[in-house]
Amino acid sequence: MNLYSGTTQRLNNSLIVPAAFHKGEGVRPYGSILMEYRPAGMLGFMLNVGYDGRGAKFDSVIAPCNCPATLKTNLDYITIEPSLRLGIPSSNLFFFAGPRVAFGMQKGFNYTQLKQPNTDGDFSEMNTTIFSGQVGMGYDIPISSAASKTKASLSPFISYHPYFGQDARNIESWSVSTVRAGIALKFGKAGKAAAEPAPTAVIPAREVIFSVTAPTAAPVNLMVSETLPLRNSVFFDEGSSNIPSRYILLNTNQASAFKEEGLQNVQSLNMAGRSARQLNVYHNVLNILGDRMRANPNAVIDLSGASANGPKEGKIFAENIKEYIVSSFGINGSRISTIGRSKPLIPSEQPGGTKELVLLREGDRRVDITSSSPELLMEVGGGMMKPVQIVASQSNSEDSDVILNADGASAMLKSWSVNMTDANGTARHFGPFTNERENIPVKAILGDNKQGTYKVVMLGETKNGLSVTKESSVSLAAQDETTQKAFRYSILFDFNKATTISSYEKFLRDVVSPLISSGSTVSIHGHTDIIGEEAYNQKLSQSRAEETQKIIERALANSGTSNVKFESVGFGENADRAPFDNNLAEERFYNRTVIIDIIPVK
Repeated sequence: MNLYSGTTQRLNNSLIVPAAFHKGEGVRPYGSILMEYRPAGMLGFMLNVGYDGRGAKFDSVIAPCNCPATLKTNLDYITIEPSLRLGIPSSNLFFFAGPRVAFGMQKGFNYTQLKQPNTDGDFSEMNTTIFSGQVGMGYDIPISSAASKTKASLSPFISYHPYFGQDARNIESWSVSTVRAGIALKFGKAGKAAAEPAPTAVIPAREVIFSVTAPTAAPVNLMVSETLPLRNSVFFDEGSSNIPSRYILLNTNQASAFKEEGLQNVQSLNMAGRSARQLNVYHNVLNILGDRMRANPNAVIDLSGASANGPKEGKIFAENIKEYIVSSFGINGSRISTIGRSKPLIPSEQPGGTKELVLLREGDRRVDITSSSPELLMEVGGGMMKPVQIVASQSNSEDSDVILNADGASAMLKSWSVNMTDANGTARHFGPFTNERENIPVKAILGDNKQGTYKVVMLGETKNGLSVTKESSVSLAAQDETTQKAFRYSILFDFNKATTISSYEKFLRDVVSPLISSGSTVSIHGHTDIIGEEAYNQKLSQSRAEETQKIIERALANSGTSNVKFESVGFGENADRAPFDNNLAEERFYNRTVIIDIIPVK
């Protein structure tokens, strides 16, 4: 888009029009060959050489004869535009700026006036060489595989060429400003990777170190008061825009009787476990939302639906949820706004990603619930809805089990197992295992015995087929289970590296830490879902657990609380330790968690 300003009246040496032209605009084509150099780091270089149309039409004027007059221009140039490119780290966004040198080609015009013949000609006194500048921005969209050495991308861009230096002629004051928008198709090769070091002989770093730890505490049935974060998303099944049947939907009569408090009662011991209790609460998320909106008539919500099939289907997702809340809970529809998107605001699938796309896209096919009403939001950070408080029974199996440690097993062994033999020669076999740490309940070892000393033999097979044997021993005694109150908090993480423990620091400092008294035991377990590399997930979960402990320790030190025992462990994506399965998108989202158990001193 070319924008004209200034004045032109003398079109050439033989034509001076009676009324001067001042402003105008027009759209003309631009096309170029682009060469781009993008080394590692932020800075790069771009060079465009191409055709640049700068023609337009001036706004009509009225000649002294009281008749309209028009002036159309047909200017074009060969343009050379070197630019400095500034890339944004961890993003495909870039900015560029540089000079523009243009060499004039066509300089024609068409002048019309109602009471005289049309005049076609060429402008005189044209500047054949123009020196100016530009600034702009663009975004590279990869269309080649991340692993491919041959790279290709589509890059939409926009640039601005101000009027400085863009006087079209060396007489009068006509100048041109231009806004240019388009898309570049780029092909190239990735730079050479650094030379790999020469292979060295593989030497085992260490042998497997085996140990057995007796229970550190009697079995305790914990009556846990659990603060459950309420994930503010509803996930939709592929091929359907209906709310999935696993979400609990109520008719009008059922909804009128629904109260959030009904989900907070003590749970019976015959339920499938903690994950079943939490999923039951989460799958009531729309009923909890309706109940809260009913209790808070000024609260409003935004529903943002996302689908890879396009914003239209995402909007349908959101509208279906709105229709349910309006029809079942009698909420005024004006309190609920909806929008459709191709991707959620915090997507799981990242540009250029090629691994585990099916699972990532399942997580992005959802409706996110947001609100500026404090009655609905979680006041502690993390972007979740206000949590639900539930009370449930939970065993402290970590402290009351026999712990088997096979340090180095994951690197050295295919698998390992143990034989436990009592003084009478009766043996019990456990395994095979693949993790370095395993827990076995005391009762599974003792059986009907009240106590016993056991010889423990670890049998393992190395990855090259050799046998490994380690021995240890442990003395055990049956202990009666006691009941004790405890507190549990969970914090959740999006599929987003920018979401860190620090975003929960205020929550951990002001809400969790005051509940920890001197002499308490605090168990902190980090978990991830199954997406990503196993080693990375293990490190991530351990790091989050340790960082959580550091924040709580600082808060306890400031308050004078002492003699607190911490157990901080990262379990990564270990399926045996995961709070949930990984079959549903919501299960994977809830597995991205750190769980904090607070057991007060008796």
